[in-house]
Amino acid sequence: MISSPEAARIVLVSRAHLFKPTYPPSKEKIIGPEAIFFHQGEYHTRLKKLVQASLLPSAIRGSVAEIEQIVLKILPSWDNTTINTLKEMKRFAFDVAMLAVFGSDMGIEIQGIKHLYHCLEEGYNSMPLNLPGSPFRKAIKARKLLNETLRKVIEKRRKSYNIKSSGSGLLGVFLGADQQNPKFNQLSDSQVADNIIGVIFAAHDTTASVLTWILKYLHDNKEVLDAVKMEHEKIRQRIREENRDLTWDDTRRMSMTNRVIQETLRSASVLSFTFREAVEDVELQGYLIPKGWKVLPLFRSIHHCADFFPQPEKFDPSRFEVPPRPNTFMPFGNGVHSCPGSELAKLEMLLLLYHLTNTYSKYKAVENSAMSHKIKASDAIPNAANRSSHLESCNAPHSKSEEKKSQDWDSSNGSMCPLYIHTDTLAPPTL
Repeated sequence: MISSPEAARIVLVSRAHLFKPTYPPSKEKIIGPEAIFFHQGEYHTRLKKLVQASLLPSAIRGSVAEIEQIVLKILPSWDNTTINTLKEMKRFAFDVAMLAVFGSDMGIEIQGIKHLYHCLEEGYNSMPLNLPGSPFRKAIKARKLLNETLRKVIEKRRKSYNIKSSGSGLLGVFLGADQQNPKFNQLSDSQVADNIIGVIFAAHDTTASVLTWILKYLHDNKEVLDAVKMEHEKIRQRIREENRDLTWDDTRRMSMTNRVIQETLRSASVLSFTFREAVEDVELQGYLIPKGWKVLPLFRSIHHCADFFPQPEKFDPSRFEVPPRPNTFMPFGNGVHSCPGSELAKLEMLLLLYHLTNTYSKYKAVENSAMSHKIKASDAIPNAANRSSHLESCNAPHSKSEEKKSQDWDSSNGSMCPLYIHTDTLAPPTL
C-alpha cells in the first residue's frame, strides 16, 4: 500500500507500464474480460480513445437538455414519500449512463437491459459462490442473458449504421470506429458488450455514491448549502430574464457547486484506492516489489493528509479556490487508466443539484425507530415553472419529539410536508 503522491505518480503515470490493472477474477467474470479496466497496451489505448471521444466536454455539452429532462422526471417521484438516497441516485445516474452509452435512440430492448443489469449489480459485491440460488450465480446467469440482449442491439445498430448516427452514444462511437478506420480490426460483439457493461458500471455506481455524500455534506453545512442556493438562484434569474433554457455555459458558472463536488470527492474519497500488480521485479523508492505482488495506491490517505489539505476532517469547499498540489487530488485516478467519464459525472451532478436546490430549499436530519439516519428536504419552492402545487400531506411516520424538532427548524412557506432521504447507506462501494 502506498500513500505518498510521488509513489502514486510512479505507479500510475511515469512507470505505469510496470504495473498492470488487476481485479478479483469474479469481477472480471461479471463485467466481462474484454472491458477496458482489465487491459493495458495497444488494445487499452484504442478503447480509451474511443470512450473519451464520446465523453469529452465537446461531446457531452449537447447533452445538457437530455440530462436535465432525466432530472426533472425523477424529482417529482420524491414528493411526499420516503426514499433511500443511494438507491435513488443510482436510478438517476443509471439513466444518464444509458443515455451516454446508447444515445437518445434507445429501443424497447433497453428496459430488458435495465432489469438484467440490476440482477448483475446485486451479485457484483457478493461472495463469489457459484451455488444454486446465490446472488453470484444469479448474476452470472443475468450476465449471459445480458450479453445475448446486447448482441441483438449491436447487430441491429450495425445494420442501420450511418455516418450521421456515429456519435449517438458510446455504442455509436464504437461502431463508427469500425466503419471509419478499416485498418483496425473490427471490435467483436463481445468486446463491445463487455465495454458497454463496464462503462455503465463505472458511470453510475460511483457517481451515485458521490451524490449521496454531497446531500449529507450540504445538510451538515448550512452555510455551504446557502451559498450553493444563492449561486443557483442567480443563474435561474438570468435564465428567466433571457427567456431561455439552462445551457452548458450556465454549468460553467456554477463555481461554488463545483467546489462542493470537489471537496466531496476529497472528503468522501469514494474511489479509496485502486489495484495494480507488478509485471516484473520493480524497485520503488528503495523497496523491491517482486513480480506478481499487488500494489494499492491509497487515494483516501493522500486526500486526508494534513500536509496537503489542512484540517482534512473539515468539509471546506473554499480549499479548492486554488488548485491543489500536483498528484495530491486524484478522485478519478491518474494516468492512462484515469476515469474518462469525469466530465460527464460532474455535469450530471451539477444539473441534479441545480434543480434539487431550486425544488427543495432545506434539509433536515431526523431519527426514529424505522430509520436510523435520514435527511428531510422541506419547503417545496412554489415555482410554477418547476412545480404545479405545494406538498399537501405527510405520510412518513415520525415521533412527537421529531415533529417538534422539525417545527423548530422552521418552514418559510408554511408547508411542513417533508421529503425524507435516507443516508444510512453511505458506505463507499468496493468497485
